[in-house]
Amino acid sequence: MSDHSGTVPVRPLGPGLTLAMALACGLGVANIYYSQPMLGLIERDLAGSSLPAQIPPVTQLGYALGLFLLVPLGDLLERRRVIVVQFLALALMLALAALAPDAPTLLVASLLVGMGASVAQQIVPFAATLADPATRGRTLGTVMAGLLGGILCSRALAGLVAAGQGWRAMFWLGVPLALATALAMRLLLPKGAAPAAGLGYRAALASLGRFWLTHPALRRATLIQAGLFASFSTFWSLLALHLQEPSFGCGPEVAGLFGLLGLVGVLAAPLGGRLADRHGPRRTIAVGAALTLASWALLGWSGGGLAALAVGVLLLDCGVHLALVSNQHVIYALDPAARSRINTVFTTGMFLGGAAGSALAAVAWGQAGWAGAGLLGAGFALLALLRQVRPT
Repeated sequence: MSDHSGTVPVRPLGPGLTLAMALACGLGVANIYYSQPMLGLIERDLAGSSLPAQIPPVTQLGYALGLFLLVPLGDLLERRRVIVVQFLALALMLALAALAPDAPTLLVASLLVGMGASVAQQIVPFAATLADPATRGRTLGTVMAGLLGGILCSRALAGLVAAGQGWRAMFWLGVPLALATALAMRLLLPKGAAPAAGLGYRAALASLGRFWLTHPALRRATLIQAGLFASFSTFWSLLALHLQEPSFGCGPEVAGLFGLLGLVGVLAAPLGGRLADRHGPRRTIAVGAALTLASWALLGWSGGGLAALAVGVLLLDCGVHLALVSNQHVIYALDPAARSRINTVFTTGMFLGGAAGSALAAVAWGQAGWAGAGLLGAGFALLALLRQVRPT
């Protein structure tokens, strides 16, 4: 089934197609993170330049540009075609990165890879469009689990491949993965009717501000998720530094193991979708924000040791992901014909929240160490919770 969105699926969105879209989402977003564990190898190979250190933030910048410039195309063009073409372009950009003879070329390629990786955010609103409204939360939860799994597995995969075959091998591996995903999406995704005529690209970009002003539910969901993602980023941006303190004395390998705990958070995404379908998203968002706030009681407890940190990470990841899927349940019901542009507003706001969390976390760490970071992370979560429980 589908609601009135201008796209009519040829066949129902069953479990198999939902899983395929989830995997495609994960394979798309993973490209943003491949470079992070390979920076040391890249710097040694491209010696004499300080530019390789800028590859991760430039890739993130590319992703942000893709959210703003490319994701709205899902409301203007036939969505299956947009997804397939973007995966093909992503394969081309990965090949450019693999062939890069110097750091400036690799930096440009990384920007373009980040833009291409925003294809993941084309898939999420398409899944919401194709899903039965009664089970939309469950569908979104499954697709988001794929996206989050791609984020978590990407660094481990890149580290293993680069350690054995060099950093270029990981970019080369990404090429057939992107091409295979493009083929799978071409064969599996239903072709929808073309969107209604009359809306041009410039008008679509201009409409983003109008959606923010005219949809209070979109503002509410975006601000809440921005606060929760800021809390999330506060922790993860400083974890390695915290673990290096004398009270722990742990190296980066232990910080990496903490990342594996995020796999439990992936399971929270489908759970959040089911709870939103059954009880409504508002209650699930409040639970997610409350769990995020509660996590800092353990994360900020200096005497709790690694065990307290581990339990706190589980609560943090589960809380953020529960709220994320439930907020998506809210926003995708606002205007079925504009889901891609609504997704642009939501994800850009969330992305800015995460960036603010990372930036302020560095300041808090410099001023008050981990205690300052704990107050900051808890403060972000508290603001999100208060915004959710406040009467509309």
